[in-house]
Amino acid sequence: MDATTIALVVLPFLIIQVGLMLYALYDLFQEDRRVRGDKIIWAIVIAFVNIIGPLIYFFVGRDESRGAETGGTGGVGAAPAESIARILATWPRLTAGTDAAISTTGLSKRYPQGVVALENLNLIVPSGSVFGFLGPNGAGKTTTLRLLAGLATATAGTGTVAGVRIGGTGGELARNIGYLDQDPRFYGWMRGRELLNMVGELHGLHGAALRQRVGEVLEIVGLTDAAYRRIGGYSGGMRQRLGIGQALINQPRVLFLDEPVSSLDPEGRRDILEIISRLRGTATVFMSTHILNDVERVCDRVAILNVGHLVVEGPIDELLDRYAQPIYELEPEPQQDGAIERLAGAMRGQPWAQEVRTTPDTVRVFVNDPKIAGPAILPLVISSGVGLVRYERARPSLEDVFLRLVAESGLQTAPTVAIPAWGLDGRGRR
Repeated sequence: MDATTIALVVLPFLIIQVGLMLYALYDLFQEDRRVRGDKIIWAIVIAFVNIIGPLIYFFVGRDESRGAETGGTGGVGAAPAESIARILATWPRLTAGTDAAISTTGLSKRYPQGVVALENLNLIVPSGSVFGFLGPNGAGKTTTLRLLAGLATATAGTGTVAGVRIGGTGGELARNIGYLDQDPRFYGWMRGRELLNMVGELHGLHGAALRQRVGEVLEIVGLTDAAYRRIGGYSGGMRQRLGIGQALINQPRVLFLDEPVSSLDPEGRRDILEIISRLRGTATVFMSTHILNDVERVCDRVAILNVGHLVVEGPIDELLDRYAQPIYELEPEPQQDGAIERLAGAMRGQPWAQEVRTTPDTVRVFVNDPKIAGPAILPLVISSGVGLVRYERARPSLEDVFLRLVAESGLQTAPTVAIPAWGLDGRGRR
């Protein structure tokens, strides 16, 4: 066998060996790479144990177990409140009294065959606020978010986001916003930290600044311990957290969240709502949802959309004062046959009772004049022969306002409102 033949046989093996060695050394000395043992020892093994060394490193040396014990729908807990506050204190703050973060005039989106997704939306969102965008399924919430984020083009009207005109604005708009889709999809083979690194680089971050920002975002969304796991092994709640993280990586002035807590368990929902609340003043948060209890917890203002039309907009307290009807709630003692039906029957038809709603355990009476209704209810309870565990004038909720305004809007739709309860998932489905 001549030298040429020997070279042709040996050269491919040498190329493979050197390539594996160089790639293994490159992977080993990545700042965020975790290994079992000392990196210097592994470098010696890779360099001097022939082709076997890199293979041993890849199959044995790399430590990807961190965070493997986490699970559940939320996966891992968010960072402590003081840690989040410390991080956000170093981020730029929005200047008080600046122009509206979001402003639209006559914004509309129509599709062929006469389908109207959004019609003549006039909206102003104050800078630094947490703004709830409510509506039944199919009301046009996602369409509105896509228009504002530059992911769709309006058929009529105009708008600005963070001072940038929407529609054809490209990178200028993207630099000022963050966006979380309702159903975020990521590359399953990537690790959480790798995804955030990639998004950060797309936003122009590199080196130490990128590493610091990624570390901060991981801590904010509670994924520090799962940063080295492949996204394909994340639970639904962890992917939702990662989605919020990638939306925060560029420190956006306006953060769009489409159903941000839809796949989280109660604990995870609480943690994410705490994060959203703490972003007030750091970013303007525009979140669409139909989980009304969550909106009451974190939002300053709300807008209610129905069949593509804006029904009402304003501060939550103002809407409750203006539109919520007085409510009396009656809870019968247990083991009384037909108690709910008898109570509801006694209340219905009274001139002061505008509506009577029942649950398996309570009767809620919506009244138009509490001065008349209050003294009249107890005699009716006595005449019905039902004993009560509880009788109180309840505080109206945003759900009550929502259902009333949607019903009175005159637009034909069947509202679907997700109210957190045992047996229901985050989207209000059983």
